Amino acid sequence: MKRVALISLGCEKNLVDSEMILGLINKGKVEIVNDTNKADVIIINTCGFIASAKEEAIQTIIDSLEHKERRGAKIVVTGCLAQRYIDVLKEEIPEVDLWIPLKDYFKFGDLFKSVIDDNTYANMPLMMENRLISTPKHLAYVRISDGCNNRCTYCAIPLIRGNFVSRRKDEIIEEIKKLIDDGRKEICLISQDLTNYGYDINETLCSLLKEILKLDNLPWIRLLYLYPDEISDELIDLVASNDKILPYFDIPIQHASDKILKYMHRRGNQEFISTLINKIRNKVPNSIIRTTIMVGFPHESQKDFDDMINFISDVQFNHLGAFTYSKEEDTLSYDYTMQVSEKVKKERLNILMDKQRWISLGLNKKFINKEYDCIIESYNEETNNYYGRTYAFAPDDIDGAVIIKDDFKKHNIGDMVRIKITDVDFYDIFGEFR
Repeated sequence: MKRVALISLGCEKNLVDSEMILGLINKGKVEIVNDTNKADVIIINTCGFIASAKEEAIQTIIDSLEHKERRGAKIVVTGCLAQRYIDVLKEEIPEVDLWIPLKDYFKFGDLFKSVIDDNTYANMPLMMENRLISTPKHLAYVRISDGCNNRCTYCAIPLIRGNFVSRRKDEIIEEIKKLIDDGRKEICLISQDLTNYGYDINETLCSLLKEILKLDNLPWIRLLYLYPDEISDELIDLVASNDKILPYFDIPIQHASDKILKYMHRRGNQEFISTLINKIRNKVPNSIIRTTIMVGFPHESQKDFDDMINFISDVQFNHLGAFTYSKEEDTLSYDYTMQVSEKVKKERLNILMDKQRWISLGLNKKFINKEYDCIIESYNEETNNYYGRTYAFAPDDIDGAVIIKDDFKKHNIGDMVRIKITDVDFYDIFGEFR
């Protein structure tokens, strides 16, 4: 029996593709292993979003080729990088045994059988219902759509994933039912643009959520990636009135300078964003708001950057992730003049993150002496620390964690426990069991 290992790179949306690949592989006469040193076939599901992701993907492929040289392992490369640069990659890295771009996922099995020598895979496409979920038993991601219609000038996602396509509502509901039966305690709805769900099938995110809320034994429902100008009053009210939908608003604004937002082709302006956030906080007082900021976009002057820093100081996001602008081929901003130097980009990124860490610390202090439900994620035997998450922390290792010191390992991974917050740091908070 041949052994297959899969390396999944990139975001949670790509992870769902990896889980579909695992589900397909699991139909054949193979053993799925975690250790690439033991694998006869290594599949690398790549990301191709920005330069750093592409570099990581290329390095992972090169590292995996050592297994081919040493042990004769077959190397299969799939995903966004393969979709975007298939011709160049085939020429530059001919040692790879099989390339499967996204456009060929409908015939994944037919292609894969050539390296595994197993006709079981004939006529097998990647299918959501065959997914082999790889997250911990208490957590699952549900991708409700794919692609994107927001033609932001810096973003290659539409070039890779294509136009926005919603999944059928009944298909999503059936998937969530199975996850509930499987004992999942948190389900994250994900998409390139969650708030655009249903525009192409006469549905809305709210109509989907209302159907989800009818299900019995519903776990936490977390919404990840909400495009600012698509966040309706109905959605805010729905979150405010239903405790199963976590009051966690992931709203990547990308910038706060009106000039830069226009260059990015982002809808809305600073005033709109500020009004939206104030509305959310007024209607949902316990809301957590996370955002993403890009620094060093072409034409970003010192004034534009200062405007953004002042906005961040005024609005005070609970969580903020930031990255420097990456010049991506075939995007509109690739040919923009007035590109910002790498040195200035890094300086501005450091200034932004230093500002945010103090904002985060101040907001975290509001948790002290309050009690929350918390999902246990891990336990460190050396420090006797549990690591967990309240509703305020998403499971993607961006926001931080709850740290609970306890000398006796009395809880299991995935347990939902009650804790009291006793202290905080810049990103992490500390608690004790109740």
